[in-house]
Amino acid sequence: MPLHQSLRIAGYLLGQKLRRREKFPLIVELEPLFACNLKCAGCGKIQQPHDLLRQRMPVERAVNAIEECGAPMVSIAGGEPLMHPQIDEIVNELVKRKKYVFLCTNAVLLRKRIDKFDFKPSKYFAFAVHIDGLRERHDASVDKEGVFDEAVEAVKELQKRGFRVTTNTTFFNTDTPQTVIEVLDYLNDDLKVSEMMISPAYAYEKAPDQEHFLGVQETRELFRKAFADGRRKRWRLNHSPLFLDFLEGKVDFSCTAWGIPSYSLLGWQKPCYLMSDGYAKTYRELIEETDWDAYGRGKDPRCANCMAHCGYEPTAVLATLGSLKESLRAAVGR
Repeated sequence: MPLHQSLRIAGYLLGQKLRRREKFPLIVELEPLFACNLKCAGCGKIQQPHDLLRQRMPVERAVNAIEECGAPMVSIAGGEPLMHPQIDEIVNELVKRKKYVFLCTNAVLLRKRIDKFDFKPSKYFAFAVHIDGLRERHDASVDKEGVFDEAVEAVKELQKRGFRVTTNTTFFNTDTPQTVIEVLDYLNDDLKVSEMMISPAYAYEKAPDQEHFLGVQETRELFRKAFADGRRKRWRLNHSPLFLDFLEGKVDFSCTAWGIPSYSLLGWQKPCYLMSDGYAKTYRELIEETDWDAYGRGKDPRCANCMAHCGYEPTAVLATLGSLKESLRAAVGR
């Protein structure tokens, strides 16, 4: 993470601690639409009624939600955000407010539509391109040939235009330590993206493919082997060291779902963007009326195999902040 962003987030976290706030957002998953141009095997987001898939969140509503909760970072997802005709306005309004914005995209539409939008390079803005493996694996994951090649060309085009580009990669039980190494080596060394985010897949109840989600032990073995021989320290992974320890099974954490809340066309989603136990109209209602202690491994059977970043990265970040040793370790990228 760039130094200015690291300092800003550290200051924000310290401010929450000084105010003795028990629950606060680290980053918001903003979903201004559910529609998508792909049908990924591991995603359940497009399993919505047709009338809802046609809806697009107004710019003012999206911005007001972020201001309401006060989060310093926003991850704009969906669906596919580039299908929203005013997605550039949402981004620019949030950047104007000095929010760190990550626009998550499969990049299929990017080169076709980039000149139709008013995106500008900024230290507060980055594209986050979803890449689930090298060509064969990625195209199989999204169930469409040619998507990997188009995503790679889109990344190169964005880099040429001066944008910060990050990636987001989800791993399944069809992955091996070698496939993890191959895609991260490629993104890090060949494509040279700014940072990479990784996560084991969460078992969406409505996902078309229910056979290939990782279990906890499978996740730990996969990342322990992939991270061996110093590779983890060499890759530009956009995660705290403690979260990477968690993936390897070196430490265990409880879920902190309130750290990365989700806001969509339906409202504030309970308890996180991976599950759907109802929606709150306001952020305050979400925080005060959700039974947060009811979720997590050992509490809710749906959480049994979840090790996703949205629940456990906030826990790792808070644990880092509470330890001088871990804070120093995070500062030097260990």
